[in-house]
Amino acid sequence: MIWSALKLSLLVVSISTLIIAVAGTAFGFLLARRRFPGKELLDAALTLPMVLPPTVTGYYLILLLGRRGLLGAPLYSLTGWSVTFTWVAAVIASAVVAIPLMIKSARAAIESVNPDYENVSRIMGKGEWETFFRVTLPLAGKGILAGVILSFARAFGEFGATMMLAGNISGKTQTMPLAIYEAMAAGEDGTAAWMAVILTVISITVVYITNRLSRPAERNRP
Repeated sequence: MIWSALKLSLLVVSISTLIIAVAGTAFGFLLARRRFPGKELLDAALTLPMVLPPTVTGYYLILLLGRRGLLGAPLYSLTGWSVTFTWVAAVIASAVVAIPLMIKSARAAIESVNPDYENVSRIMGKGEWETFFRVTLPLAGKGILAGVILSFARAFGEFGATMMLAGNISGKTQTMPLAIYEAMAAGEDGTAAWMAVILTVISITVVYITNRLSRPAERNRP
């Protein structure tokens, strides 16, 4: 149970973190650099999963993606496949719950970049994409990396929304937090303790390594 849950957790978190990094940075840039009606309302809507109880977020995901949901019903009628109770559901739940942290960090990091640098790039004939990747992204890199770290940690520990949308099926949708819950409920305290230690060590290691990589200038200090 431990290793199957660990492997599934690493798969789920890897995919969800990749989605979060790309989508969260895009939303962060949109909110930081674009003006449009309802921008702060969009920001509030994207922040909701961070302040709602995870079970409520999971409930809304079921309404959207469940077999009879707004998007899930037509998907099921066309393909005969449902998102719910699959590892894909665990990826979606983790990404949705963790992405607000990425969006907030990316927006703050991009807003901290002096727009004059971007304007100079455009004056020199660089397009929007090239300006973003060669000017904005490197200057905002540390803040964006911090958002990735926080999102990874949040996704790794996701429980409530995953339970609602993906269920707790051993070997199929059971991530480490769900496995710990099941072990505790079954009175397997030793197994739960080992999984908790593994989860803690992985989280600390990832955060430590990423923090070291985000501060390369410190390596040359006496």
